[in-house]
Amino acid sequence: MAEIEAPASVKLSKEGNIVVVKGKLGTVKKDFTRLPATVKVEGNKITVTPYGKRKQDLAVTNTARSILQSMIKGVEKGYTYKLKIIFAHFPIAVKVKGKEIQVENFFGERNPRISRIVGDLTKVTLAGEDLVVQGPSLEDVSQTAANVELSTKIKDKDQRVFLDGLYIYSREEGIQA
Repeated sequence: MAEIEAPASVKLSKEGNIVVVKGKLGTVKKDFTRLPATVKVEGNKITVTPYGKRKQDLAVTNTARSILQSMIKGVEKGYTYKLKIIFAHFPIAVKVKGKEIQVENFFGERNPRISRIVGDLTKVTLAGEDLVVQGPSLEDVSQTAANVELSTKIKDKDQRVFLDGLYIYSREEGIQA
């Protein structure tokens, strides 16, 4: 059994099997339907009780605890991932349009490489040679950064020589202005 205590500034609620965490940076929701455990929300305390007593059941409980703690931390502080734009051959142009990120002129390609922004509260900005992904949900921010990094993955060439692309170089707690 795992108990998570939330600060007073964070509001917790449960709608069916969906746990909702509200804070100053927004609302983060997570569906725990497929989790083999019972999740109870009482005031500012969440209790996760596994169905069994085996080692695997306790591991599931600790995973749920980690997810819930990152949700609470996210609505209070937020998360920031930074990606560095690196090119040696053709100058890469990165544009944010709506809910997608377009990487243009990657290795001189005519069509842009497109990756989508996950989550409604995830914000993507360009700061010089950096692409900054910020938001309250760790899952959404990290998945968006991974989508961008994977969209510029180089295939059929030696990756030690052809280093062009966007690479994650910083994972931080907190949203910088």
